[in-house]
Amino acid sequence: MSIKEIMKKPITIGNDSTMHDALRKILQHNISRVLVTDDTGAPTWIVTEKDLGFFLLADKSEKSLDQIPLSTIKKPIISVGHVASIKDSASVLLSKNIGSLGISNSEGVISGIITKTDLTRYYIDHFVGKKRVGDVMTVSYVSMHSEDSLDKVISEMLKQKVSRIILKDASDIPEGIMTFRDIFRISLTLGGEEKIVDNVDPTISVVFPRKGFVSDSGFGGTILAKELMQKNIVSVDYDDDLVTGCAEIIESNVHGVGVLINDKLSGILSKTDVMKAITQIG
Repeated sequence: MSIKEIMKKPITIGNDSTMHDALRKILQHNISRVLVTDDTGAPTWIVTEKDLGFFLLADKSEKSLDQIPLSTIKKPIISVGHVASIKDSASVLLSKNIGSLGISNSEGVISGIITKTDLTRYYIDHFVGKKRVGDVMTVSYVSMHSEDSLDKVISEMLKQKVSRIILKDASDIPEGIMTFRDIFRISLTLGGEEKIVDNVDPTISVVFPRKGFVSDSGFGGTILAKELMQKNIVSVDYDDDLVTGCAEIIESNVHGVGVLINDKLSGILSKTDVMKAITQIG
């Protein structure tokens, strides 16, 4: 089967769009990237949630999100031809460490997109009984404490190149999870404010000018991770069929799920792990 048979039409945004436009579209469609079109309407560039995360952490201007052009962080789309195989496409995603591929037609014009989510669905339909969750899971997970500030947690997510992070309580027991989309929601809410209120110290409130977004000079240093985390950590069992893990990822609309061994969180099954499985058995 070629990649053309499961590709889909990309969700796009114009080159004159702003950061605010991109964040809103990503949240509206529950996606992890948008393709940016040129003046002819052809998808030419891409902006991913990690690109936006890096920007939100690094920026220290006093501008609001609707004043900053999306072109600041756009980058060229990596693509394959429409005759590429499923296995080869999964290999490209892994080797380039990316979450999606543009699909170009016979004229070399990008006419579709394929994502790790699409290939995870493909696994469900074609590989029942081939592998267990434990065969491909990542036997570790990135974590921080729920009492850590937002800017520190995001820094760790970007450093470790993950889209979600497990948050632990003071006793190092996992109690929640935070994703880029949680960060984007608070950024849209507070990204237009000129002043920031710091209530981290319960005895005093401090008001200061916002410079940036989730950096320490924006609101990243004034919000604790526990204020944004989701308390439900979706999980599967080590011995489950990998199809069960894939189905949980798709149904919960998450990038990865926790893996339990003897009812203890012992690792993560991500879409990247599913790509590795496809390259091994496809």
